[in-house]
Amino acid sequence: MLESQKVRIPPLKIQGIKTKIVPYIQEVFKTLDVGVYYEPFMGSGVVGLNLMPKVAVFSDNNPHIINFYNAIKEGTLTEDSVRAFLIQEGQELEQEGQAHYLKIRQRFNKNQDSHDFLFLNRSCFNGLMRFNSRGDFNVPYCKKDRRFAPAYITKITNQVKWVSERIAQNDYTFLCCNFMQIFKQAQKGDLIYCDPPYIGRHADYFSLWSPKYEETLYDLLEHTQASFLLSTWHSNTYRTNPYLHRYQEHQIELLDHFYHLGGKEKNRNAIKEALVQDFKNS
Repeated sequence: MLESQKVRIPPLKIQGIKTKIVPYIQEVFKTLDVGVYYEPFMGSGVVGLNLMPKVAVFSDNNPHIINFYNAIKEGTLTEDSVRAFLIQEGQELEQEGQAHYLKIRQRFNKNQDSHDFLFLNRSCFNGLMRFNSRGDFNVPYCKKDRRFAPAYITKITNQVKWVSERIAQNDYTFLCCNFMQIFKQAQKGDLIYCDPPYIGRHADYFSLWSPKYEETLYDLLEHTQASFLLSTWHSNTYRTNPYLHRYQEHQIELLDHFYHLGGKEKNRNAIKEALVQDFKNS
């Protein structure tokens, strides 16, 4: 990988992050003349933020992710504010351990502050992002009382600084909405990158992804005037994605991927990723 293509990691950890396949998408993206870049399943934002389109609409149905990136855009969450916050809360975590983590989790579920969200995301069990049926963050503690060492805080603040610079250099909008709304906006000449929850695999990242949603997404992709890239799973050791055959008329690239996040070690397995491509203006 060329140094100029080095993949940078955003500050939020999310299961299924597409870090490993970003270099391939970067190579594809460089060949396209893109109007507006749309990412209706933003998640961590690792793909779009590394592609760095000039104009982009990032969206997700998880309001906490969108609030977090809007806080960076608005300047209420900064490199300096994150450093001061994590130093203070990290010291209390070291002294009180799980009790302090649970206090922050309760406070976040009441007030939904983006600094608290980042703290929980980086100190919860195995970096999971999971919510219950009421929309409350419910991941248990990672049991590492000295989680926020100076080097770790610097790593996180550098990630916040990088995202802040990307936002400042470009025209980025962050929306909390259903993915269907984005397809009403995208036009010919635009590019939609979709990374929906993996159908047929357990996920409670914020809301369940159902066969009905999978069918709706397929129909929207088939009828959009915009070009699109779709990330989904192709197969693992045990089974193959039963929904992928409908895209057989499109170009499909198979890429190796690996889950480093998961509640159980047995769920952190190699998987083949399918990247479905339809470039209408190339």
